[in-house]
Amino acid sequence: MQDTDRRFMALALGLGRRGQGNAWPNPAVGCVLVKDGRIIGRGWTAPGGRPHAETQALAQAGAAAAGATAYVTLEPCAHHGQTPPCAAALVAAGVARVVVATRDEDPRVSGRGLQMLRDAGINVQTGVLEAEAQADLAGFFKSRRHGLPFLTLKLASSFDGRIATATGESQWITGPQARHHVHGLRLAHDAVMVGAGTARSDDPLLNVRGFGQVPQPVRVVLSRRLDLPLNSRLAHSAGDVPLWLCHGPDADAALVQAWQGVGARLFECPVVGAHLAPHAVLQALATAGLTRVFCEGGSALAAALLAEDLVDQLVGYTAGLVIGAEGFPGIGAMGLDRLGAAARFQLHHSQALGGDVVHIWARSP
Repeated sequence: MQDTDRRFMALALGLGRRGQGNAWPNPAVGCVLVKDGRIIGRGWTAPGGRPHAETQALAQAGAAAAGATAYVTLEPCAHHGQTPPCAAALVAAGVARVVVATRDEDPRVSGRGLQMLRDAGINVQTGVLEAEAQADLAGFFKSRRHGLPFLTLKLASSFDGRIATATGESQWITGPQARHHVHGLRLAHDAVMVGAGTARSDDPLLNVRGFGQVPQPVRVVLSRRLDLPLNSRLAHSAGDVPLWLCHGPDADAALVQAWQGVGARLFECPVVGAHLAPHAVLQALATAGLTRVFCEGGSALAAALLAEDLVDQLVGYTAGLVIGAEGFPGIGAMGLDRLGAAARFQLHHSQALGGDVVHIWARSP
């Protein structure tokens, strides 16, 4: 693998990340066109999934694309959908070489895009920064393999793992830099998800703030009975920012109609015990097109997701204060009596954010 290929693929990966959170249901792909050592075109998947990265890069390069090398983070598509195949567009533009980070597992593509390029006499190389591309596209791949979105579970807590005092006071355990970081992660996900208890107690907006005019993630609330306040900020903003409510079959029909009336999209999901079935909820969200979900609580929902091994990434914000055992724990009861039964995560990244620390953990393979 040439250092030049790695450098330009790293640029393509950076471009692809710009589409995270707003390209769904399509993957967030990046593309860089290079000729004689100079970048002549670049692109990333547009909001809503179209135009594709290759299309935008080729449009920028114009006729100069002939004889160029294209660096693409995911195998170019080979099927006709709402747009022509990107592989065919690269062939038509006359590119001489295509470097791909990772193959597409979508059965409509899966090697066909690479073969289309090779059949046209284009030099094709794969596997450049593949691990990085697989990580960036984990949500897209998981939704195709398992029908589930990539799930990040976030927790902001005191040093002793408490998210509020005994009286319920929680604003603010962490400082402004940590909270700004949270909004950046919201921006990189398709949806922000909370349980009904969090929605009732905090009256959150669950939107992205502090990043200017940006596409907003879908707000998802799990409420078995839909007993959420219709005078909440979520209800008042449902016509402006998507609000999806997951409820059980026993939700009152009048509440279903009321929430639909304010603009919310409703998903009826099965119930296990006294709560919505987490696996079924995530399946419904993936079927609706979501690939990356950012869960921000509460403790019962977090415990249920962990207990069913549905969490792919943990993001913890730890503040330098101690609340004590009478405070509220960040994770509810899970019924574990053996350490061996607990899911293990591997530390991926940690850094100081003002007076707090953020630590990101990936599920062990």
